[in-house]
Amino acid sequence: MLKIRRTITTGGLLLAGLAFSGAALALDAPKERPVLTISGKIAATNAGNTAIFDMKMIEALPQHSFTTSTPWFDKPVKFTGPLLSDVMAAVKASGTVLGALAINDYRIEIPLSDTAKHEVIMARLINDQPIRVRDKGPLFIIYPFDRSIELRSSTYYERSIWQLKALEVQ
Repeated sequence: MLKIRRTITTGGLLLAGLAFSGAALALDAPKERPVLTISGKIAATNAGNTAIFDMKMIEALPQHSFTTSTPWFDKPVKFTGPLLSDVMAAVKASGTVLGALAINDYRIEIPLSDTAKHEVIMARLINDQPIRVRDKGPLFIIYPFDRSIELRSSTYYERSIWQLKALEVQ
């Protein structure tokens, strides 16, 4: 069986982990503790029908940052992580809705169209520091609220899920 590894360099970061195995596209398996599971309508997997990511795999995706005001912090905060649209591209998502689940079982649905339209980040850093679980981490889906009045509403605040542990592409 032919196995070819693709590596793409973007801004000094490596987008690694995609590998061809025959006709099936798959992600490398996580080497550290998993922090995110993605299931549903995805074509790139690494554990049965799911894609499991450790933090190193998330760090390998192109990283983006923005600073924004939120209802949860007293002052504007800098968030850093991959665009949620890049995460969806890595798993070859084909649905229209993301079901997001937090460690505390909070659930919310996010239109997949939001990921590109609003440049939503799956933050792994707040003010350049890893996000501890007790501080809303390790992953936090966040919208750039200060870029648009439209985003400063309960609809988008509710979609900004912290302590993210799983996504289901529907």
